[in-house]
Parts: sequence; structure tokens; C-alpha cells
Amino acid sequence: MNSTKLATLTLYKHLFRECHKFSLYNYREYFVRRVREDFRKNRNLQDPTKIAEVLKYAQENLEVIQRQVSFIVCCLLVCLQLSSAKWAKPRRLDVVSRSQNRLRDDRCRQFKTIKQNVDHFGFSNMDTYQQRYTLNTDVWENGKPILFYAGNEGDIDLFCDNTGFMWDIAPIFNAMVVFAEHRYYGQSLPYGNQSYSNPEYTRYLTSGQALADYAYLLDYIHSSIKGAELSPVIVFGGSYGGMLAAYFRMKYPHVVVGAHAASAPILQMTTPCEAFSRIVTQDFLQESAQCVDIIRSSWGAINRIGSSASGLQRLGNLFKLCNPLKSVDELKNWLLDMYGNIAMVDYPYPTSFLADLPAFPARVFCSNVTSAVLRLRKNDDEDVVRRIIKGTNVFFNYTGQTECFDTGSQGSPSLGDLGWSYQSCTEFVMPMCSDGVNDMFENQPWDFQAFSDACYDQWKVRPRFEWPYIEYGGKNLTDLRFFSNIAFTNGNLDPWSSGGVRTTVAPSLPAIPVIGGAHHLDLRAANKADPPSVLQARQQVVALIEKWIS
Repeated sequence: MNSTKLATLTLYKHLFRECHKFSLYNYREYFVRRVREDFRKNRNLQDPTKIAEVLKYAQENLEVIQRQVSFIVCCLLVCLQLSSAKWAKPRRLDVVSRSQNRLRDDRCRQFKTIKQNVDHFGFSNMDTYQQRYTLNTDVWENGKPILFYAGNEGDIDLFCDNTGFMWDIAPIFNAMVVFAEHRYYGQSLPYGNQSYSNPEYTRYLTSGQALADYAYLLDYIHSSIKGAELSPVIVFGGSYGGMLAAYFRMKYPHVVVGAHAASAPILQMTTPCEAFSRIVTQDFLQESAQCVDIIRSSWGAINRIGSSASGLQRLGNLFKLCNPLKSVDELKNWLLDMYGNIAMVDYPYPTSFLADLPAFPARVFCSNVTSAVLRLRKNDDEDVVRRIIKGTNVFFNYTGQTECFDTGSQGSPSLGDLGWSYQSCTEFVMPMCSDGVNDMFENQPWDFQAFSDACYDQWKVRPRFEWPYIEYGGKNLTDLRFFSNIAFTNGNLDPWSSGGVRTTVAPSLPAIPVIGGAHHLDLRAANKADPPSVLQARQQVVALIEKWIS
């Protein structure tokens, strides 16, 4: 990589690592300003020709650069990049790949676009935008079903690549396969690079507007493709996409005849805030109690070592961080996200969905942590930290090719990735906390007011905690009995199962357990290492689809 490109990438990372400081700004202008500032500060980079080179490269290749420094969703996650001992930052529901080796399906690169209204529910805003989607008819026959994926918080090609179950069953039903990109994510940005620049633009980022997009898209497909007029639609989704799949069936039963909602935490908003942390802990505990003890003790060790400027520098050197640590919270938040993400993708075979990971990454993590050779005195703080570092290499450097680590690199620095930060500040407030006793984390209570204030500082909005239940229902599990034809699947290893529907409340709303399954494992393509429960879950879903379309 030439020096101009490398310098540009490094500076671009600064933009997204620090973007939480700005409520409203123009990305291009801020980037150009930041480049100039960095060159002024660095005496070795005062060459005007070099500055002009970088600025030209940055302006011409902004979109390319975004993808080159795109790491994870997520899961989990660039949400609000804020640190506070008083509240736990929100987690992104899904994860976006930072692996360069992730599975790519050519069928997921055949993009189409459709013109959508920016505002489906008003009559004064006439703005439109181009929504991206993929459509495949390789095995489709006239009148046969449409398998439709309700896109969630990321580029639609990522979800298309990693939802092999839909591709696997399409031949069974001679089905058309459609993946739709969620507004404000990927390349479906209603106001381009300005989509997050002011509240008048972000106000149209809601699940309701997204569902209306999907309804219009399906109406277009039904009316424009010969033979599709009467094709029944089955909607699929995982994580936030699973929530949308369930909501789509609830709100538009005349459009979709059934839904497969995988790992869909539609009850998370009223689930006890500690539930997520406890499932993460349980995932590691089933691998090694000693591993959990070491993780639990590591927070105090990090606090003690990092209590001085020299200690922060020492931690940065031990973890091989690319940039100096500003606080211990920065490091601890990085580790917190890692533990949650490992639990989410604790798959029984190697994957590159989130990163290049081995099979059972929690097991490998704990093996590294507990088998690390003692280099110092037993129970020494630095020894505890070194053990954790052995574990982090499983997640951040399994291939051994990474020279240093960026504590901001678990989030995808794309414009659309800011979307979940906004949505978690408006519709989907999912409380997170830990107590340090029943889980392996520090005592970190949930403070709604602090969360609300942070949302207002960033987006000039206040959360409406109860809105999803007013809009869709589900405040109480029994509310769901008024709906039909939704299959809820949840893996017991998945932390988001804490807010999932795990009890069957009506025959047409089956809750299907996936024992040994992590985050929407059942939506992934069939694999020889799949546990029996995921095979059974898929068989049940296929049987339900046959019933729904009959």
C-alpha cells in the first residue's frame, strides 16, 4: 500500500473513532479539515505536495476508503461511542464482517434498485431515494413462492452471503429469492452522505418506514414480473432483521403469509437489563470456570495498572494497540464488545462472518487464557492481563497477520453504521447492565436518564421506550396470541435469546429452540458440523412454510 493511501486510511479512521463528538457535520468537509490539521501537527508531514495528494485521493475515493477500513455491524458494535460508568452503551444487534476472507456469493452481487418515497406516511415530503435489493429467479417457477429477506443494519450483500438457509431451500419450493437493503444502511441512503447530517433527514429512519419500503418493493415485484402476481411471500430475517420479519407479518399480513424470525429479540426492551451479560458469561462458563474467574479478575487488574499515565502506556504496549490509550474505559469497552461478539458467533465450525475465527471461538479463547504460561508471580495483575491478551488474539488476530489493534475497530466505519446508534436512541432502547457477581463483568448499572441525555447530545432526540409495543405489540408475551404464522428460533448460546420469544403462545407462533446454536445459526447454510437441533429447527421451518403456502 503506497504512503498516500496508508496515510489516508489512518486519518479516515480518526474520523469515525471521533465521530461521536459531533451531532451534525458534513463527513467530507470534516475529513478534509482533519487531514489538514493532522499534517499541520506532524512536522514530518509538512510537504504541501503530500497534503494535496492525500486530499485528492481522499475526495476521489471516499466510498472505497469506507469499505477498506470497514471491520465489523453489528452486533454489535458502533452504537453510541460514549463511555460512562453510569450507563452501558447500547449494542448493535448484528455484526458486520471485518474479514477479508468472508464467503461471497455471486448471486448476492446482482443488484437492482427501486425508487422509494422517503416518507411513506406523510403527503408533503416528495423526496425519493433508490433502495438496493437483489433478486434471483434461477429456480423460480410461475406462481411459486418468494423468499424475502428483510434487510437489517448493514450492507445487504453481507446478509445475502450469510443466509444460506434461504438458498438451500429455494429449490424445494422452486422459489424466487429476494434480499432487500434497509434504508439508511449500505448504499440505500435517502440523502446520500448527508443522510445523518441533520434531524430533518434522520427522522425518516424508522422500522415502520423500512417495512413500508419492503411492502412497496414486493408490490412492484408482484406487478412487474410475469407469473409472480399470486406468488406467496415468506419473510426471513435474523437479529434486527428477525424483528423486522416478525413485525412485517404483524403489520402486513396481506403481503406476507408467514415469517421466520431468527434470533429476534422483540421482547428485549422489557427484558431485565442483566440478561444479556449473564448468557455471555454462561457461554464462557460452560467452557471453563477458571476462564470466567480470570476474565472477572481482569477488570480490577486493568484498573490498577491503568491508574497512571505510565500504566496506560504499559497497557497499550501489552495489548499492542495502534494508538495510545486515553483511558482504561476505552480498553474495557473494546473487551466488552469482544466478549459479546464471541458469544454471538460461537459457531461449531470456522467462520469469517465477523472475523476469521476458529470453530467454537469461546472454547479456543478459554483454552488460550487458562493454558497461558505464567510469566510473573501467580495472581499478579500483569499476568492476568497477559492471559486475556492470549485470548483476544483468537478474536482479533487468529490468522496472526495483524501487527497492532485499534480499539475502535469492532465497529464498521460506514455512514450507514451510524443508523443503529440512531435507532437505539429512538425506537429500540435495549437496556444493558451487569453486576459483577452473576456475570463476569464489572458492576455497571443501567441509567436511562444518562442514556437519554447521551442520545440528545448526539442526535437531538429522546428515546420513546414504549413505542415498539404500541406500534407492534408484544409488551407482554401473551400479546402475541393475536398474531399468526411466525416461527421464532433462538439458540441457547446467543445472548440475544434473552429477549427472544422462547415460549410457544399459540400453535401458529411456534418457539423453536436451537440447542448449541449461537446467533441465528439456523439461517446459515447447512454444514456438517451443525448440531442436531439446528437440523431439526430447519426441518420444522420448512414444514411450516409448506403449510403456510398450501
